[in-house]
Amino acid sequence: MKMFDLTGKTAIVTGASTGLGKGMSLGLAEAGADIVLVDYVSSDGTAQEIHAIGRKVITLVADLMNINPIQSIVDETIHAFGKVDVLVNNAGIIRRTPAIDFSEKDWDDVMAINSKTVFFFCQAVARDMMKRKYGKIINVASLLAFQGGILVPSYAASKGAVAQITKALANEWAPYGININAIAPGYMATNNTKTLREDAVRSKTILDRIPAGRWGTPEDVKGPAMFLASHASDYLNGHVLVVDGGWMAR
Repeated sequence: MKMFDLTGKTAIVTGASTGLGKGMSLGLAEAGADIVLVDYVSSDGTAQEIHAIGRKVITLVADLMNINPIQSIVDETIHAFGKVDVLVNNAGIIRRTPAIDFSEKDWDDVMAINSKTVFFFCQAVARDMMKRKYGKIINVASLLAFQGGILVPSYAASKGAVAQITKALANEWAPYGININAIAPGYMATNNTKTLREDAVRSKTILDRIPAGRWGTPEDVKGPAMFLASHASDYLNGHVLVVDGGWMAR
């Protein structure tokens, strides 16, 4: 199991206060990593659970709707831990409106945090990773990197961009020892899907298509994140790993 061991590694996780970000943070900590939690609200709850595991953790509050905080987050991480080994680009938002009525603001907001911030965060950590010829970057895409979705045109566009950013950067950075891949979660029981889960008709339609017969949970992304952050994935580059209970297989 040594290839999955993250002891001595440092990981930055964005959107870490709840949901999938929290799940992945805990998974990386359980594998031995020290964690830098980033969110626009306090991640103290996640931090307490990581402390209980016995790992070091710091929390940073930042608005990732723009790229201004990125370099300071990387600098603070290097100051605290000496390096950045892993980045999990998880922070994101969704806006649900019929395409015919979709506003420019909703388009720009979603694209800003879901794709622009992802690219520039990758760039910022890669500069440190290249010095050591080692790094793991995990971007969080979506099933909507493959499908168009309903009422979420900017989200679908942004997650398609995440998949393509991941592939493009893998082409350039693999020679520097950086593995950059993405996780594409399926329908997960998180804040982003609250309205869908509360709609009995939509919820049933979704569950009827998922072979596993249930919504995913933050626990379901722990293992994939640990794998992509570890030496077990050293020959995986530019891959989009679907974690969807079988949705795409239907």
